[in-house]
Amino acid sequence: MKLRPAFQAVFAAALLTALAVFSFAQHSLPDTLKAVKTGAAIKLDGVLDEADWAKAPRISNFTQRELNENMPVTEKTEVSVLYTATEMYIGVWCYDSEPDKIIAQKMKWDFEYGNEDNFEIALDTYGDKRNAYLFIINPNGAQYDALVTDNSRKLNADWNGVWYVAAKRTDQGWFAEIKIPFSTLKFSAANEQTWGINFERNIRRKREQVLWQGWSRDSMLVQVNRAGTLTGLQDLTRMRIFEFRPYALAGVEKTIQMPASTVGNIGLDFNYLINPTVKLDFTVLPDFAQVESDQMIVNLTRFSISLPEKRQFYLEAQNFFDFPLGKARPFYSRRIGIYQGEQTPVLGGARFLGKMGGTTLGIMVLQTESTDTAKATNFSLVRYKQDLGEQSSIGALAIGAAQSGRFNGTGGVDALYSTSKLFGNKNFQIGGAFAATYTSDRAAAVGSAQRLFVNLPNDLMEISASWERAGKDFNPEVGFLSRPSYQIYTAKWRINPRPDFLPWVQKLQFKPIDINYYIDDVTHQMQSVYMEFRPLAVFFKSGETLEINIQRNAEDLTEDFEIRPGHVIPTGRYWTNRGEIQFSTFDGRPLVFGTGINWGKFYDGSSTEWDAQFTWKPNKYYALNLAYQRTDIRLPDGGFAIDEVVGRMNFSLNPRLYGAVFAQWNNDENKILFNFRVTWIPKPGAALYFVLNQFGDTLDPHQNWRLTKTVAMLKFVWYFSLP
Repeated sequence: MKLRPAFQAVFAAALLTALAVFSFAQHSLPDTLKAVKTGAAIKLDGVLDEADWAKAPRISNFTQRELNENMPVTEKTEVSVLYTATEMYIGVWCYDSEPDKIIAQKMKWDFEYGNEDNFEIALDTYGDKRNAYLFIINPNGAQYDALVTDNSRKLNADWNGVWYVAAKRTDQGWFAEIKIPFSTLKFSAANEQTWGINFERNIRRKREQVLWQGWSRDSMLVQVNRAGTLTGLQDLTRMRIFEFRPYALAGVEKTIQMPASTVGNIGLDFNYLINPTVKLDFTVLPDFAQVESDQMIVNLTRFSISLPEKRQFYLEAQNFFDFPLGKARPFYSRRIGIYQGEQTPVLGGARFLGKMGGTTLGIMVLQTESTDTAKATNFSLVRYKQDLGEQSSIGALAIGAAQSGRFNGTGGVDALYSTSKLFGNKNFQIGGAFAATYTSDRAAAVGSAQRLFVNLPNDLMEISASWERAGKDFNPEVGFLSRPSYQIYTAKWRINPRPDFLPWVQKLQFKPIDINYYIDDVTHQMQSVYMEFRPLAVFFKSGETLEINIQRNAEDLTEDFEIRPGHVIPTGRYWTNRGEIQFSTFDGRPLVFGTGINWGKFYDGSSTEWDAQFTWKPNKYYALNLAYQRTDIRLPDGGFAIDEVVGRMNFSLNPRLYGAVFAQWNNDENKILFNFRVTWIPKPGAALYFVLNQFGDTLDPHQNWRLTKTVAMLKFVWYFSLP
């Protein structure tokens, strides 16, 4: 089956179709909001009754993006900005004619905002129309923040800033006051600041989404080049801030083989804000005790699976070090401080993050301690990016892992051309990356990898295509490769019409092609093929979704594959046809249900996968989620079934005191995982964590389960700053 010519033909047809359709991103007046300096005290209570709020200019010209593009808002929304020399205040008036129907189910920090009423702010403090801070609040005063880079191409949801919110609900709607210290933000040294700013409000019961500027469906709030302008900021205090986050940790660990042992530690994170755009961070004996345990994953493939990073020190700066090489990732932060699933002590490190004009530079150095299983290693990383034009860039990357007598390094360059003005205001991106590795103790010391990609992410047409290669000697030891020595051709084309003649449908979706075609880089023989055709998906205005997929896959096994003990799939090439149906209810309701089934041929046998999820959210204080998945596999040498059960309860007493209980079991490994976490944030930047992890198994046929390991940790992080 020759797929590469087909891939080229499909992509060319899709590109021509997309270029035939264009629209303009919407823009309304006023498009400028003036911030007013205040000398009066602003009480953060959500009431907005200070005299300066009444005097400050307000904007209210919001327009619908969903459900009815270009239509006026159904509920009035207003925004004002005040500031002092050290902080800014944003006042929000979200009027509502039916306040008893406001959906607000979350309270914790970094809440899941996508299924309830909220107000969102994108703040482009550089004024470069490509980077921004994202702040989101809900009627309960819950907070979410993130960093936006490359004009929405990347979003770092793990950045946590120091900012404050108070929200209040009345019979007229809900209202909020937001305080953001200027020390939280990075901005130029100019005496008079001009920033990009945009606002979005979501009214979930109506499925209504409104924006101040750029409400085209080909645009999003985080596409900051379509934002409005914030003026009036003058004479902001130029502070050189020293931030300190000392921590103390105490805990106990007990295993089935060993008696209980105690653990204790102290450490420090120290940040120096050289200027509002450049920051230097130091860490001494960093610890990651507050994170949730990794969820157990059943892997039925012959390739490695990466786990997500959860440690805050790495998460908060990951956008700086991203490199667009695709599936071959030059930098995978879980390689640092974790070896073969066990933590290795990180003695300390330093990090430099800064944007100077159009230049972005990130540098990180970390040192790990030697253990019985891992050598002491010095990790170093440098990422450079230079802005070009309005949204394009070039960049470079260098990574090193140095041990006694051994070195592994990766170097690379990348380039991106991006515009949101193709044929009017369509989004278009094209780019590429090249990387090479050097390993001092390998005969073939040098290897390379490349990627080229094109992307048209628009509302009616979503089109993307790419080519990637990782040579057989490419060896990024501080990165991640799911498989060695491959090339992959990808193409995806989705069509999203919005039929007005179906009043209960928000949009339909058809996917003529979605293909991932792998070949071996040495033999050029097929390795794997994953194809999906979507004849229909329906997104209802009520929030329900229905999706139907037809899949055609292939695997070329060059050796026998033992998928499970006693079950061997012989060498050979296997083509499979599969069907899939998925359905879910609107997740803004107190009761949410979702289910899906996938069935068809599986290698030389067959399989059926079925899953169901149920969520109950009776109020804003807690939510219960239960999920079950069953995989039933039938092979010529017999069959087996895998059952997975996951339960989670989230609870929040207020926006700064919350926690979760998580439990998981599967019969593949017969293991049980239990995780209990409580977080208390006495003030932004400081936190108290209590974590209890328990591990068990169900291997003993004479008892239901046995406890094999218990770890309990208490960690306190304080925050203070000095001018």
